[in-house]
Amino acid sequence: MSQHAQSNPHAIPQEAPHTVQPQPSPSNIKRWRQYLADERAEAAVYRDLAQNREGEERAILLALAEAEGRHEAHWLALLGKHAGKPRRASTRSRFLGFLARHFGSVFVLALAQRAEGRSPYAKDPNATPAMAADEQIHEEVVRGLATRGRNRLAGTFRAAVFGANDGLVSNLSLVMGMAASGVASSVVLLSGIAGLLAGAMSMGAGEFISVRSQRELLAATRPTQITLAAAPKLDLENNELLLVYLARGMSREAAEHRVAERTGQLSCDCDPSLSLQPELAEEDDRHEAVGTAWGAALSSFCFFASGAVIPILPFVFGMTGVAALVVAGALVGISLLATGAAVGLLSGTSPLTRGLRQLAIGLGAAAITYLLGMLFGTAVG
Repeated sequence: MSQHAQSNPHAIPQEAPHTVQPQPSPSNIKRWRQYLADERAEAAVYRDLAQNREGEERAILLALAEAEGRHEAHWLALLGKHAGKPRRASTRSRFLGFLARHFGSVFVLALAQRAEGRSPYAKDPNATPAMAADEQIHEEVVRGLATRGRNRLAGTFRAAVFGANDGLVSNLSLVMGMAASGVASSVVLLSGIAGLLAGAMSMGAGEFISVRSQRELLAATRPTQITLAAAPKLDLENNELLLVYLARGMSREAAEHRVAERTGQLSCDCDPSLSLQPELAEEDDRHEAVGTAWGAALSSFCFFASGAVIPILPFVFGMTGVAALVVAGALVGISLLATGAAVGLLSGTSPLTRGLRQLAIGLGAAAITYLLGMLFGTAVG
């Protein structure tokens, strides 16, 4: 304490100089208000999704909404009196909110994953490092939630998308090849119908065999509970139980520990980390990601047929010649963009990029077949 303060204990201390916060620029206010609107919209998306979930998933989504609320509070504090009336969220955030309220599907989580991954906070000087880190963690959390939904959809969705794409591309190629060869439009139509039926049956049968075989392979590799029944009867000096666990991939230490448990030499789990218990039923069904054989077959059949019918629609309604081919190509192009975009949404990548890739591959195959048809028609003629 200074001598002056000691000699004058009743002196009124001087106040620290008041720090005046700088007036935010109009561009900052505009950006912060947009961030505020988006945080509110994203929190609402997570709350809407939570309404359709139970247990752990519901708790995770509500925790994400709470975190977005903390970000909202940050921008409100910066804006102060400039917060003004609530601003409309971005088009992407509003679209997510619409999907979450009306569908609540895995596609919403995939889109939310992309939104979290594109957060501008890491480069914004007004966002805290903790907020930027939150967004990175949120992306991984949403990725995990979306993965659960992808696994549930994987088998049937794969068959549906592949079936539709195969139907679109193969039948458009067939129709264009036949038309380029110079045959009558009625022949082109009949060829398209034959291609639809043959392809749909082939796809359905192929998917049934593929998925059934994969499920049988998974079932064959799952450990049985034979060790539980045989262990009490084994010769403790000479038995092959150790070999069973080694063959299942355990380390020797873990295998010896499990053998001692099974044969009654250990009455407790002295080291629970070694108790892998591969004989017990798994909580997660590995078959879930594969899908059912009948589901995959039916999905593949229907979606191949729905794709294959599009190229022949102009001929069904009486169109002929180049006009019919142009319309068929346009219809197939729109469909390829849609299926590609759906895959992009589900996988969390750019829908436009995936759609354009599907379009390029499909129309490229059709163009090559058309040229081959022209050559064949010229050679036969």
